[in-house]
Amino acid sequence: MNILVCISKTPDTTAKIAFTEGNTKFDENGVQWIINPYDEWYSLVRAIEIKEKDPSTNIHLITVGGPEVEPIIRKALALGGDEAIRVNANSNDSYAIAQQIAAIAKQGSYDLIMTGKETIDYNSACIGSMLSAILDLPYVSLANHLELNGNSATIIREIEGGEETNEVILPMIISCQKGMAEQRIPNMRGIMAARTKPLKIVEPIATNAHTSINEFSLPPTKTGVKLIAPDNMDELVKLLKEEAKVI
Repeated sequence: MNILVCISKTPDTTAKIAFTEGNTKFDENGVQWIINPYDEWYSLVRAIEIKEKDPSTNIHLITVGGPEVEPIIRKALALGGDEAIRVNANSNDSYAIAQQIAAIAKQGSYDLIMTGKETIDYNSACIGSMLSAILDLPYVSLANHLELNGNSATIIREIEGGEETNEVILPMIISCQKGMAEQRIPNMRGIMAARTKPLKIVEPIATNAHTSINEFSLPPTKTGVKLIAPDNMDELVKLLKEEAKVI
C-alpha cells in the first residue's frame, strides 16, 4: 500500500492577521506556522493508523512551497511519514497547486491520496476534487471514516441530514475531516528520526494560475455591547428591529 498525504502550512490560530502591499499580500512577519489541522489530525494520522495495521505501507508526504515550509514537513515526518517531497513553488492558486501534486502522484503509483477537507486559512476545499479531475481517479469528500479491504475502501461521509457509505475501488482520492482520526503529538523518537528521513526537493512543472487575489480585507471592528434592563422589553425589541435587524 502506497499512500500520498498532502500537507500544507497555515498560520497558527493565535496569529495576528495583517496585510501588506495595498492589502494584496499576507504579512508573514512574526507569524507562527503550523501544519494545517485537517491535514495533520485527520488525513496524516489516519494514514499512520493504516501503516500500524500493515507495516508494509509506505507513507509519502507532499507539500508545495518554499524553504520556509520545511519545518512543517519535518514535523509531519516526525509524526510518522516515511519520506517527503517539497515542490519548490509558491502559489495561492488551487489549480496550480493541484497540478504540481498531480505531477508527483503520476510518478508514484499511489493507492490512496489523502488530503484534509480544507485549509483553515483559505478554506477553498477544492484540491481533492481538482486532483480527481487531473488524475481521473474516484474522489470522496468530507469523509469521517475509512476502512481498507484489499483493493477497495469503505468510506463514510457526512451529507445533509445524515451519512453516506461508499465502496470505492483503489486507487482513489479522499478528503478527511473530524471523526477520521484523533490528533497525535510527535514523540522524541519520531522527532529524532525525522531529521534523517528523506526530504526531496523537486522543481515545479510549468503551470498557469487560474485565479489571483485582488485584495484582502479584515472583518469590521467589533463595537461595544448595549446592556438593556430586564424590565425594558420595549427598548430591547426596538433595538433588535432597528439596529440588529434580526426581527
